[in-house]
Amino acid sequence: MRLWPRSLLARLLIIVLAGLLLANSLSLTLVMYERMRSARTVMLGNLEYDVATSVAILDRLPANERAAWLPRLERGNYRYILGEGEAGAAPQDKRSQDAIRTLTDTLAAQYPLRFTAVPGSVSHIQAHLQLHDGAPLTIDLIPRMPPVASWLPVVLVLQLLLVALCSWIAVRQVVRPFSLFTRAVDTLDPSANTPMTEQGPVEVHRAAHAFNAMQSRIQAYLRERTQILASISHDLQTPITRMKLRVEMADQPELRDKLLNDLDNMSRLVREGIAYARSSEPLEETSLKLELNAWMNSIVCDYQDIGKNVQFQATDTRLPLTTRPQALRRVMANLLDNALKFGDRAVITLNDREPEHIVIHISDNGPGIPEAELEAVLQPFYRVETSRNRDTGGTGLGLAIAAQLTAQLNGTLQLNNRTEGGLDVVITLPRS
Repeated sequence: MRLWPRSLLARLLIIVLAGLLLANSLSLTLVMYERMRSARTVMLGNLEYDVATSVAILDRLPANERAAWLPRLERGNYRYILGEGEAGAAPQDKRSQDAIRTLTDTLAAQYPLRFTAVPGSVSHIQAHLQLHDGAPLTIDLIPRMPPVASWLPVVLVLQLLLVALCSWIAVRQVVRPFSLFTRAVDTLDPSANTPMTEQGPVEVHRAAHAFNAMQSRIQAYLRERTQILASISHDLQTPITRMKLRVEMADQPELRDKLLNDLDNMSRLVREGIAYARSSEPLEETSLKLELNAWMNSIVCDYQDIGKNVQFQATDTRLPLTTRPQALRRVMANLLDNALKFGDRAVITLNDREPEHIVIHISDNGPGIPEAELEAVLQPFYRVETSRNRDTGGTGLGLAIAAQLTAQLNGTLQLNNRTEGGLDVVITLPRS
């Protein structure tokens, strides 16, 4: 069983809070110990001088006036009784011994003393003596410390809450940069320039600057790669066109058809390479507001007009969406072409249950994709050799272009195999 929390915030908070609580507890213990010692000294000192004075007053008063003075001489934890008091055994507890020692030092020189314990749950003693006229006098004493102020527990609770709050604020200030870095890494998009804010303490500022520099280098490498791909693809168009013209003049029809077919495949690969390179660049298209049901229906009608089995299940409500229509059209075209290439029909459904997003499903009845390769097929030039190879006319760029354009639309593209067979492509787009 894991008792130590996995969160860095929780771990640091426990360590800091435990340290502060231990330090405060130690300080409180020392303060209370010193307070009890001081209070004990004060109590015994007051007992020494006050009892000596009170006994002397009662000893000098006439016997008939002593009872009237008893309420005046009474204190919070001891009083005087004109009489023998209660019989009992000698006191044994430590608190009583301190009081007995003080009274003995104060009165024993003038008055013979005898101490008895009064039964009960608290320390309670009586000191028995005789005044000079022979009258018995009993000092009824409950040795106790002064009570703790009623406001002290409230102050202690408020102190603990303040310590916990300050600990949480301090730990959060330490952990917050890590959370920001984690979020920045999770949302890192090489095609978009979204630098971290370089502010805060010196260490955080330096780390944010290093992260932004790393992001810039990654973008530079990707731009260089796409530029190389675009340049090579563009430069290949001219020699391929010349080769087509020369092949068409060949005298062997069978060889000519094979060569033309190979050149067509090369031309398609070149066009897709240029399209992929362009899809990695920031979109310059202006965002427009459209009604998704009507817009999607127009795409489906275009496919149906050329005899393609594409179906659309529209929602009952209007779906306004602010996006880049041409980029989204290219995404839909790539995904529908891919669905029709490996199946004989494609079905588009919309899900508008989420308030911030619209989900588009494109389903086919093809062979699907092995679970282990669902992520890999979104990479450029990757093919599932068992079913989606070059013989079907694929270049391995259609899904990569769709995923890249979807990311530039601030959306996500996910592939799932359907339980009844086929592939389900899920596009999640923000409503605005």
